[in-house]
Amino acid sequence: MEEPAAHNGSAAGAAPGAGAAARPPATPEGMALAYGSLVLMALLPIFFGALRSVSCAKSKNSSEMPETITSRDAARFPIVASCTLLGLYLFFKIFSQEYINLLLSMYFFVLGILALSHTISPMMNRFFPANFPNKQYQLLFTQGSGESKEEIVNYEFDTKDLVCLALSSVVGVWYLLRKHWIANNLFGLAFSLNGVELLHLNNVSTGCILLGGLFIYDVFWVFGTNVMVTVAKSFEAPIKLVFPQDLLEKGLEADNFAMLGLGDIVIPGIFIALLLRFDISLKKNTHTYFYTSFVAYIFGLGLTIFIMHIFKHAQPALLYLVPACIGFPLLVALAKGEVTEMFSPALGSAGKERPQPEPAATNPLLKSCHTHQDLPTSPRCLARRPAWLIPCSRNCPVPADAGSRAPVPCSRCRRGPLSVALASYEESSVPKEAPGASKEELTEASKKEK
Repeated sequence: MEEPAAHNGSAAGAAPGAGAAARPPATPEGMALAYGSLVLMALLPIFFGALRSVSCAKSKNSSEMPETITSRDAARFPIVASCTLLGLYLFFKIFSQEYINLLLSMYFFVLGILALSHTISPMMNRFFPANFPNKQYQLLFTQGSGESKEEIVNYEFDTKDLVCLALSSVVGVWYLLRKHWIANNLFGLAFSLNGVELLHLNNVSTGCILLGGLFIYDVFWVFGTNVMVTVAKSFEAPIKLVFPQDLLEKGLEADNFAMLGLGDIVIPGIFIALLLRFDISLKKNTHTYFYTSFVAYIFGLGLTIFIMHIFKHAQPALLYLVPACIGFPLLVALAKGEVTEMFSPALGSAGKERPQPEPAATNPLLKSCHTHQDLPTSPRCLARRPAWLIPCSRNCPVPADAGSRAPVPCSRCRRGPLSVALASYEESSVPKEAPGASKEELTEASKKEK
């Protein structure tokens, strides 16, 4: 699992050994450059991933559908993360670190290429000429046959995506051969942006459960044991962003790194993206909660780096990020009186707009109320004609086809304006009593009319 803690370079920048202890301490300028770059790299995938999550929520392409995290998933996540982290720790203690990292490098090589290709695809589309021969492709895997056929993989792509895949493969080969920190960061940024874009919380309550659980997880595994720091130093995979503190002295070949785990980016990032979708669902043309949580993230990450620099010890970043990212927006909601709306489950898993009241019925005589938009659509309301003649207490506008007659509400559902003109419609639709017709025949005819 991702290593969600920020570390100083001397502790986590290199593999453990005597050589690491002999390194000269980083200069203040080098540390400021490294930590400032880490903060900037952390903000980029959160900001752009949140923006892309909005369009992803509205996408109808099955290959871009987001993965929704429910409250049950959020409650289980810290347990699954702890088991994964402990399993990796035991693997590194029992088996050879070299072979484990070789296997993981091949795994993240494939994932990194796909993630980077998906990240750069929207940007690269702007550089293709209008006459570029773009063909559509579909990768489809199904299970079973006939009515029991079930889709396992359904991915749609085109020629432009293949070009992006080829460019990403170059970075992948560079990372696989050299393990260069720039290639590591390109993959790490791609993983982070895709995580923020494609992992969606279904509501704010679920986000609080997830962040609260990982808050305890992070504090325990960093302060309670050496498991997380050991895995972070042994794990050679793009699960963290790194930046050299000795870049000014050694250039691109620097090797004294400060690092930030991708978990400290993705976990708060999906919560910040949820607040952006919540802002949009309010339809107030403001992004108050998004910007508040974004500033809160900067504050929490800056505080993490400050505390780490003072105490010279690895810090669980979520210890500072979780209270900031939850507390700041909650204070804003309290000030604006929108706490109920914030914790309402009506936001939906993809942060889509809140469902609006149903429009007017298809019957041309039923005109919707311009104030309440809640005219009843059930034909059964038409069967209570005498009760319609009740003065409208909502002062709804007169429907266009009602002439000078005032609209009246339906006494059955008590919603929406109904014109007295409906009376003529009801009378014309009721079957007339024919001479010689029995009571049973009239009842059957009435049922057919309805």
